[in-house]
Amino acid sequence: MDWSADNISRVIGIPWLQPWGAVKRPLIEKSGYFAIALPTIEIIEETMYLGSVSKNDIKDKIERSGAKIFTLDGFDIPLMKGCAAYMIFKLIPEEHNQQAYDLFIGECVKAYADERVFKDGHWIFEQADPKFSTIHYVAGNHFYSIGKAYDTKISI
Repeated sequence: MDWSADNISRVIGIPWLQPWGAVKRPLIEKSGYFAIALPTIEIIEETMYLGSVSKNDIKDKIERSGAKIFTLDGFDIPLMKGCAAYMIFKLIPEEHNQQAYDLFIGECVKAYADERVFKDGHWIFEQADPKFSTIHYVAGNHFYSIGKAYDTKISI
């Protein structure tokens, strides 16, 4: 798979609105890598667009989305700017899971978290600007964002 800058049109969204496996599974299987990113409120529109539009239907979906694309050092996997965290995984092939369930198992080989929301090994969303809160898809065009922090009486 060519993950070079002139082939960034292969950014794929999590499959909340469209059939997934037939299009995206071959991309992951061919490249041997996949990425997971945690998008934020700041890029909710770009996230929704990329997750709901197929490159097969709209050839210039990246340009139309307004998303800014970059790569992490050592990897040519396109990522969307504005996420709270990124993880790149090397595919551990498991044919049955991939074919039957579109389930991929991977070894995390690179990870990055934005220091505005992650410090000293902990998420600190409650201290950050709300636009950096992660979003979580519900249905239709409805999302939740990470909410208020709570502490228990038990300390570890």
